[in-house]
Amino acid sequence: MSIRIGDEAPDFTAASTEGPLHFHEWIGDSWAILFSHPKDFTPVCTTELGYMAKLKPEFDKRNTKILGLSVDPVSNHKAWAADIQETQGHAVNYPMIGDEDLKVAKLYDMLHPNASGGQRTAADNATVRSVFIIGPDKKVKAMLVYPMSAGRNFDEVLRLLDSLQLNAKHTVATPVNWRPGEDVIIPTSVSDEEAQRKYPDGFKTLKPYLRVVAQPK
Repeated sequence: MSIRIGDEAPDFTAASTEGPLHFHEWIGDSWAILFSHPKDFTPVCTTELGYMAKLKPEFDKRNTKILGLSVDPVSNHKAWAADIQETQGHAVNYPMIGDEDLKVAKLYDMLHPNASGGQRTAADNATVRSVFIIGPDKKVKAMLVYPMSAGRNFDEVLRLLDSLQLNAKHTVATPVNWRPGEDVIIPTSVSDEEAQRKYPDGFKTLKPYLRVVAQPK
């Protein structure tokens, strides 16, 4: 199954460090970030899980839940969490799925559909380095896939979330390297007449297809 932006995020039920988790029900009216790891006790992911724990208050402010996944059992996650707190200075403060049968990894197209569970190395799970941002409507809003060797930039995930939420609320687009508070782009789907009504303080037209305006509040 191939996942694309705009698809409904596949629903599932799985064991987690916070008990059985029914994904769509767990999301509720929130946004959600599902991010996966190739194996417990791997070095790059240890740093990532700690950093996400540090960022959790920022995601909370944005009505966004975060959920980790590894293709090891939940019992291993709990032991790994102690290492994460010791080495990264932040305790894991969000649920982590145990996906030892690879059900969720396959459902989200992270692994080859013929992959089997059981004893696997991190290399076997090399494609399980994915991030999915999912809206309250349960639709996939964005996806990122990283190789084994490169730690993910979760500050960028936070920035991307801000952009997606701004678009959802105000129907605007964000330019290259945009940061919250900076000018945004009026999409071409919005006519000049609509833009004038929506932005009575005015906007700047650089080209007929490129109009910028102060970020809506």
